Amino acid sequence: MADGGAEKRPIRLEDLAELAGVSTATVSRALNDSPLVRDETKRRIWMLARQHRYPFRPQMPAMLSGSSGTITLAIPTPLGRIGGPADPFFMELIGGVGDAAREAKVDVVISHVSPKNFEDLADVIETNRSSGVVFLGQSVLHETFNRLVDTESRFVVWGAELPGQKYCSVGSDNLKGGRRATQHLLRLGRRRIAFFGDADAPEIRQRFSGYEEALREAGVAEDPALVLPTHFEVESAEDAVDRLIDQRAEFDAIFAASDLIALGAVRALRRRGRRVPEDVSIVGYDDVLLARYGNPALTTISQDMSKAGRMLVSKLINSKSGEDIRSERLPTDLIVRESCGA
Repeated sequence: MADGGAEKRPIRLEDLAELAGVSTATVSRALNDSPLVRDETKRRIWMLARQHRYPFRPQMPAMLSGSSGTITLAIPTPLGRIGGPADPFFMELIGGVGDAAREAKVDVVISHVSPKNFEDLADVIETNRSSGVVFLGQSVLHETFNRLVDTESRFVVWGAELPGQKYCSVGSDNLKGGRRATQHLLRLGRRRIAFFGDADAPEIRQRFSGYEEALREAGVAEDPALVLPTHFEVESAEDAVDRLIDQRAEFDAIFAASDLIALGAVRALRRRGRRVPEDVSIVGYDDVLLARYGNPALTTISQDMSKAGRMLVSKLINSKSGEDIRSERLPTDLIVRESCGA
């Protein structure tokens, strides 16, 4: 290496071998993902290559197929959502990222790791061979992402924009979406509007704030008994409906923080003899494909997953330039269907 004050020369294969304590042949095999090298050794060598900016992407197998790089999708341990890509919302978001990546001639892989802490986040980035990582959701990792961005720029997050945020996130305008959903129910004359969702999750907390804001603007008092912490699961939504009915709570509408919750609520209401929308109007959030084919078809707040995918991929690609990449909010639209009655 050059002496202090002189410009450092690029790191060589021999330098990586010395740092890793292995032969140059082992380093070469590891960077080419040879099955002759143990996975633990590969990860260590990939991490060193990343840290020292060794240009090993041109040697990756993906390049043989014409790809200009690879994006890894990782889903943090969810807060309020079904675990993993089985969630209809995640399936559509992954599809949006996949379409955008195809246009950019970039491959996409889904990590088996579900990050829970800083070490997990850093491991996803440092020990894989992709050009960058899209984290689908923040869970409770906001401060952890803030810590990660101090040392790593090759990632973007699907999620809310939060106070003091240092990292780049893309997500919908949850506050406005929650307000529009509640305002629509109020315009229909509904005054006992329940909220189903887990407000501990950052995006859902913003949707709940929109709900509160709309009630306040309309002069309608918020009833804490109508606010039920509900996970993004059909069964959780059914349980929330059962609790309201069993407690003899008066309610004539539900704003559900996701379409999956809304569909579960419709199912439970029918089982308990309540009509939708005659007795209870329902608005969901996400506009997943299932919402359009429900019975009744679901009124919902839409998020443009195609645009979301393009934004996430574009910002991740641009992050490699070292420029400051700003967060961005997607507009939301109210899609009126049958579950509200108007």
